[in-house]
Parts: sequence; C-alpha cells; structure tokens
Amino acid sequence: MVGRIVVERGLVTADELDEALELAAKRRQMDPSLSVADVLVKEDMITRRQLDRVRGEYETDKNSQQIPGYTILRKLGSGAMATVFLARQLSLDRLVAIKVLPKRFSANASFIERFYREGRAAAKLNDANVVQAYDVGQAGDHHYFVMEYVDGETVFDAIKRDRRISEDEALRILRQVASALQHAHERGFIHRDIKPKNIMMASNGVVKLADLGLARALSDKELAESEAGRAYGTPFYISPEQIRGRVQIGPESDIYGLGSTMYHMVTGKVPFEGRSPSQVMHRHLKDDLVPPDHVNSKLSAGTAQIIEMMLEKRPSDRYGSASDLIQDIDLVLEGKRPLHAGSRIDLSTVAKSLSQDETVPPGLVVTRNDRSPAGRGGKSDSSFKILVVTILGLIALVLVLILVSR
Repeated sequence: MVGRIVVERGLVTADELDEALELAAKRRQMDPSLSVADVLVKEDMITRRQLDRVRGEYETDKNSQQIPGYTILRKLGSGAMATVFLARQLSLDRLVAIKVLPKRFSANASFIERFYREGRAAAKLNDANVVQAYDVGQAGDHHYFVMEYVDGETVFDAIKRDRRISEDEALRILRQVASALQHAHERGFIHRDIKPKNIMMASNGVVKLADLGLARALSDKELAESEAGRAYGTPFYISPEQIRGRVQIGPESDIYGLGSTMYHMVTGKVPFEGRSPSQVMHRHLKDDLVPPDHVNSKLSAGTAQIIEMMLEKRPSDRYGSASDLIQDIDLVLEGKRPLHAGSRIDLSTVAKSLSQDETVPPGLVVTRNDRSPAGRGGKSDSSFKILVVTILGLIALVLVLILVSR
C-alpha cells in the first residue's frame, strides 16, 4: 500500500519502487524487520516527512475500506480537511464519492460538527446544480460523508489547463452556479466558499456546486455570533464583509465569491493578488478592481458589467438576488444588454460630463462622489449651474430609458 501511494503521488517512479523492493528483499536477510519504506528513505528516494504523510494516507485508506455497504475503488483526491474516495454503493449498485475525515481530527469536536453540518446542509438541497448528499456516518475512528459522484473536472482544473475559459462557456457555467445559489438561498443557506475548486463540471455538461463545509443557515444566529470577527472563506474569492467577520452575512457574499470566480475564469487571474493571504484580503477591502475587459479585451461590455456589479465592495451595490443575476446572464447570452448591471448612474459623473463646456471657477474641487468648494469665490453661481445641469441630465436619462423600454 505504501509503495502504491508513493507511486500514485509521483514521489517515485514504478522502476524506482521495483529497485527499492529488490533492495528490501536482499537486506531482509540481515534485518528481517526492514520495510520497503525504510529502503525508500535510506536511498534518498523520499524524505522521512514524505513517508510520514504517506503512512497517514495509508491508515486512511485502510480504515476507509471498512465502511459498511460500500466497496472502495480508488482515491479521487485529498486535502487538509478530508480524503475523497470513489466507491460503489452495494445496495443500489451505483458509483458514489465518499469524503472521509482524517483520523487526526476524529477527537476534535469542532471539526466533526463542521463535517456533519456540511452533510445536513447538503441533504436539505435538492437541485440539479448541487452535488447531492446520500449519507453520513461513522465507521471505527472515521467519520464519512457519502455524496453524488461527478464524473468530470473542477473549474480550477480547467483554468489551470487552459489559462482562461471562453466567455460563452464561462457564462453558461456562471448561469448554472447562480441557479444552485438561488436554490440554496431560497432555502435559507449561504455557501460562503464559492471558488473554482468547489465547482464541478460533469462530462455531460452539467455544472454542480460542491463542498458545503462552510455553509450556514441564515437563521442560525448562534453560529453567526460565535464566528463574529473571524474571516471564513478563501482569500482570493472572499467577500469584504466576510473578511471583516460581520455577523450579518447574506446571499450577496456568495454573489461576490461567484464574481471573483467568474473574473478568474475569463481573465486567467484572480481579482486581487498579494504575497500573503492578509495582503490579498486587504486589497479586497481597499483596492479598486481592474475591470475584467482591461485584462481580457475580447470580453463583451455586458459580461464585464455583470462581473463588476458582482464584485462591488458594498453588498447593497451588488445583485440583490441570484435571480436578478440570472436575468442579466440570460440577456447577455442573447446578445442583449444586462438589465441590472450598469443601470445605476453616478450623478456626479453625469454632471461632470455634461458640464465640460461650463467655466469652473478657480478653487472648486469636483470629485466623483462629492462637490465641495475649496474657496469662497463663485460658490453659489457654480453650485446652481451644476444643479441645473444635473436636473437636465436626469430628465434626458429618463426620456432615454422610456424610449428603450418601449
């Protein structure tokens, strides 16, 4: 088992393993207790630390074989929090994925509660774009979570392979994940960890949202208050209010995470980069977003507007619901302008653009969100002119919108 794992992980080649097996067989004549793992370390094929990690995986593999009602076929992947296996459910003769909590966490009540909370949240969601939950339980020292097996790859895998995902494909992925979020939000859950690694793309084209490990019921005030002041999420995709550890976290946080993911899909870059997680999160809070069509000039204006609205700093400036987002996605897929994104007008910008022919008195400072005179001369006259121009601009805007709506 150890030999199989080191080859699967790419730590040694099959030929190197055969060489270690031969050396172990010869040296056992002098030392019967010698293992192939000892030879791999002594011959500098792997390090002692790598061996310790491999043995940990071996223990997980060995114990996972004892989950009643399932036959483990192979390992699909592993992370810091869990190992996922492909298995066959004997009673229904179907392939499933089984997430197993590592043995080192089996005595940690908070990890166990989070693990089962993921299962309970997933069980309450029944949507074609959400990975389905089948069962949770405990076998020996291991806690496990049985879920739908998705034959395909993650969005992260696709980005890593192709660098970028085409605009049309990215919009279709976005549309399906937004549908999954609409379903979850309507049932009172927020995901809180939307990112490329948690979006599965099945071989039949269906996109599924996975990993509800950080999901929280909107009604769970006790959990929300216990997590106050702490950031839960993934730094490259986390929303500003999650970074601040706000108690009131709503659907807008998921929309921000999905916006970060969409930005990554179509530009090949995350919205904000940094040398450390804290620096990345600081930039989510303070830095201006580089418009996605400035990174990828082939993007349509409609798609860029959707992404920018999803990534607004203030939750109130983002889409109010996943259904509004879906409406805009459908319009852009049809070659039309989005209804919600780009529809809000900065009045100061309108006034500034319409008053370029006016003479601005010296000392009058014009900013994006505020106009305040830096001096006293001409204050009343210039303010009156700007007010008149703003009103005229608004009237013109209303007339244009009425004509467009017809």
